Amino acid sequence: MSNLTLFILMVLGGACVAIQPSINARLAQKIGLVESATVSFLVGSAALLVLALIAGRGDFRSLSQARSWELTGGLYGAFFVTMTILAVPRIGTTATLALTIAAQLTAGLLMDHYGVLGMRGIPLDFRRLLGVALLLLGTALILKR
Repeated sequence: MSNLTLFILMVLGGACVAIQPSINARLAQKIGLVESATVSFLVGSAALLVLALIAGRGDFRSLSQARSWELTGGLYGAFFVTMTILAVPRIGTTATLALTIAAQLTAGLLMDHYGVLGMRGIPLDFRRLLGVALLLLGTALILKR
């Protein structure tokens, strides 16, 4: 996959992340907060299962080789989706996404620096710290009313 294709896919993914909380929040008005998050995950899981069966290259039978902590990703996703459903109607989509992105970048900066979860360590330097600090400042400006 070329870098351009990856870039385009990530832009589309980012747009989806912006759209999803508002859709889920609208559904939550009809069926409830946790119920909306559940439906979101069920629909997403069904779509991914079909994709895995059609185009997947892995093997679900190897799941038994995974460590228990490697199975917790869905819990983080469920928490994230539920919190965005809760936040969007209260503080808006932009503020919710700004807080999310600021938190992701701060956590990512620390995870990169310490090589968390066996990933390659990328040292914290002034430029990376400044970049995240500016994004945090932008988040503060978005949140200020």
